[in-house]
Amino acid sequence: MTHSLTPIRSLCLAALVVSALPCAALAQTPSTNPSGDTPFSSMAIAQDEAGACRVPKPPIDLAETAYLRNGYRAILRILIAEEALASETCTCLLDQFTWDQALTALPRFQTSDNPRLPFKVLDLYAEADALEAQVVEACAE
Repeated sequence: MTHSLTPIRSLCLAALVVSALPCAALAQTPSTNPSGDTPFSSMAIAQDEAGACRVPKPPIDLAETAYLRNGYRAILRILIAEEALASETCTCLLDQFTWDQALTALPRFQTSDNPRLPFKVLDLYAEADALEAQVVEACAE
């Protein structure tokens, strides 16, 4: 009696193809599109818009941790917004400020003696957002 392995091979190949489909569906090319439909598996970070009057991401050599760099970025946003409100100007003041000014202003925003956590970044973000909203409101009038 002779048995053919062809049906078994076909069945195994079909099972392999069917089991690989979910993996193929999950494999997506990462995108820098910051829209809400970006897949979770994407770790790409969208670049800052070059033309916008927005404080750029700080240089890596500004501070050793991202926490500190983000805090200095928020401080610089606060300084710029305060100056815009004080001078009642609606033009971009970003070119008039430097990262050194954010470092110099640290004592004003410092909430701790811990050199790794000298401030509360979320509080700085909230203050910067509020001041920037005031600038936008004043310039809309």
